[in-house]
Amino acid sequence: QVQLVESGGGLVQPGGSLRLSCAASGSIFDINIMGWYRQAPGKQRDLVATITSGGSTKYADSVKGRFTISRDNAKRMVYLQMNSLNPEDTAVYYCNSDITRQGDFVLLNYWGQGTQVTVSS
Repeated sequence: QVQLVESGGGLVQPGGSLRLSCAASGSIFDINIMGWYRQAPGKQRDLVATITSGGSTKYADSVKGRFTISRDNAKRMVYLQMNSLNPEDTAVYYCNSDITRQGDFVLLNYWGQGTQVTVSS
């Protein structure tokens, strides 16, 4: 069984910063792309940023220059450093990853349970 568990969400004032973390655990053979998505109330879930196992990154235009995605392959972790936060960044943030399972070597896409980020004064 494979799990993604996020942490680090919370309430922050406009202009502030937060760092999200996501840990992958379970019967994992290999982790390919890892990423963050977010979903605001009444809206669809949107891509925030992704990072490949080699370190190539991709960002949504709305977060470029403010957010930084990184990963630690040895620890099976992905991070999202969020700076200059504004109320439009308020959403539930989800970790996502393509993971090959140990044993049967099946590649599947996994989601975490989400962590709430609220930007408000």
